[in-house]
Amino acid sequence: MPDSDTNIIFILTDDQGPWAAGCYGNREIRTPNIDRIAETGIRFDQFFCASPVCSPSRASFLTGRMPSFHGVHDWIREGNHGEDAATYLEGQTGYTDLLSAAGWTCGISGKWHLGNSVLPQHGFSHWFVHEKGGGPYNNAPMIRNGELFEAPGYVTNVITVDALEYIDRHARDDDPFYLSVHYTAPHSPWTGHPQDIVNSYDDCPFETCPQEDAHPWGGALSRCLGDREMLKGYFAAVTAMDIDVGRILDRLEQKGIRDKTFVVFTSDNGFSCGHHGFWGKGNGTYPLNMYENSITVPFVVSHPGRIEPGRVSDGMFSAIDFMPTLLDYVGVDAPESLDLPGVSFTKVLDGEDEASRDSVVIYDEYGSTRMVRTREWKYVHRYPSGPHELYDLVNDPGEWTNLAENRAQTGRISDMLGIMENWFDRHTLTEKDGKNLPVTGGGQVRPVGGHWEDGSQAFIQR
Repeated sequence: MPDSDTNIIFILTDDQGPWAAGCYGNREIRTPNIDRIAETGIRFDQFFCASPVCSPSRASFLTGRMPSFHGVHDWIREGNHGEDAATYLEGQTGYTDLLSAAGWTCGISGKWHLGNSVLPQHGFSHWFVHEKGGGPYNNAPMIRNGELFEAPGYVTNVITVDALEYIDRHARDDDPFYLSVHYTAPHSPWTGHPQDIVNSYDDCPFETCPQEDAHPWGGALSRCLGDREMLKGYFAAVTAMDIDVGRILDRLEQKGIRDKTFVVFTSDNGFSCGHHGFWGKGNGTYPLNMYENSITVPFVVSHPGRIEPGRVSDGMFSAIDFMPTLLDYVGVDAPESLDLPGVSFTKVLDGEDEASRDSVVIYDEYGSTRMVRTREWKYVHRYPSGPHELYDLVNDPGEWTNLAENRAQTGRISDMLGIMENWFDRHTLTEKDGKNLPVTGGGQVRPVGGHWEDGSQAFIQR
């Protein structure tokens, strides 16, 4: 029997910045149910993904590792399904492996996008997943019982219905359950969403999405700059998804298990809808970027009866902290041999030890672009020769003035680079190190490391 009777629901959206939720101060977008989680629990104001693009970030949430350890360095373009299907996280330990071994029944509904979508992996006994990573919002390609089929209807609703059925089946189990609800929203395309919701944003001024002057590094998505229809589509995707988050919360209450369920809401990476002059995330520019809008994600949690409601945390937390935290929270021991780089923040969830986060340093990577961030400063280093960036986050929170060429900052840059390189040296597998891989944001087509010797053939070049 598990040591805990706590159910877990992990809701993960796709390409949603914290700014795209009412509880983070946006009064234009309607997210009453995300806000509901925050009101009944904790809102984290400084939560960072491990890589500002979907597949590497998702792999880091699941394994507690950085891309240069698990080997997923870009969004997975090929190897999701068919004869060339590749199991990208083969040999890695995810928290669901450990939950399953400890007695949790584990299920996933929605986006997997970590390779070999037909094969149930990492302790999941229920496996209803998107074939790839996204696509049209209606009649999406889904996989159930090893079979690919076109699921009729709006994919957000399709994912939710499956999640609700899973909750119904396991609400009265003696053992607890875990459920990943992985929406494709609000990832592009920003068309095909419920028209009444789209129309409801007709008069929105979109002041929360300033269409800044075009960024010189802006990618193809930046053609959306100034396009109100795309803004309406993005907001509608979020609001339609939020409605279904409410259906999940309602079902937990109807089944009488809300107080027994730890609910987490977050996203795989942030997103800019015109902020800083581009649309997109880490690969919304080239060179790849580490702007705050790309690396910060919403993170709100709720567990009535254990977590005090209405709290806000200003501590800095990373996706690699999630695995040790979740396991600690429900009393599952991670093998010491894993030597995870993240740190549990269960004490923060339980209302203690917030000050322990004051000196935290955040690390991010996307191929040869790496970042080290303190509360006051951010340094972005691009191997082998730049361009590099240094931002004073206190006096320049918008990251408009790059101080990397400022001679007065030479010592600071040297110190931050040293901290970053020492940390990555400790948490990297040589054969999966992204520092020298040609990752450009065009997608990954096969695993790196192990029996794949030539990493240069694993990525699509721009």
